Amino acid sequence: MKILGIVGSKRKKGNTSSLVQKALEAAQKEGAETELIFLGDYSIRDCQGCEGCKNTYECVIDDGMQKIYPLLREAEGIILGSPTYFYNVSADIKAFIDRCYNLTIFDEDDRSCWVTINEALGGKYASVIAISEQHDEKDMGFTAEAMSKPLEALGYRIVDTVKTIGLFEAGKALEDEQALEHSSQAGKRLVKTIKLRKEVEAKIKK
Repeated sequence: MKILGIVGSKRKKGNTSSLVQKALEAAQKEGAETELIFLGDYSIRDCQGCEGCKNTYECVIDDGMQKIYPLLREAEGIILGSPTYFYNVSADIKAFIDRCYNLTIFDEDDRSCWVTINEALGGKYASVIAISEQHDEKDMGFTAEAMSKPLEALGYRIVDTVKTIGLFEAGKALEDEQALEHSSQAGKRLVKTIKLRKEVEAKIKK
């Protein structure tokens, strides 16, 4: 089982990174193989809306996303983390999500009918981690939802949502026991959910 951690912050030692890594550590303890990537390490252009992926389901833009797509296909679960920028996700997360458009396939004559690659393959699972420097959750705005809603549309079931407030200086997350515990539980629950699915699948196929 492969779990992919995706950090949408440029700060590799920042709070988003710390909490995503905490979730991955818990996933690893549950027996999962894990991998961590920082979107800032990849050149990701905006989706052009060109529909070049219409028939092949492959994005035609040749950039860093071409290295990320195979990781997404391989992973049965993902942990997506973003800091809050002006009540929303970081630009890196937004570009990443938009470029997953190629994973959605629409009916030729009626675009209200659509499925996703993940659905066609049986569905996948995700946890999201959102961080805000403010001390009131309402100041986080749409950060968590801006990750979870698109992921749900892409065929991921959201197993857990971590919302952490009051974190700004790098390293502060490592002092927040509640945030660390919730992130750890998110990683653990993600793996346990996938394991349960596999158990049910095995019983049904007997």
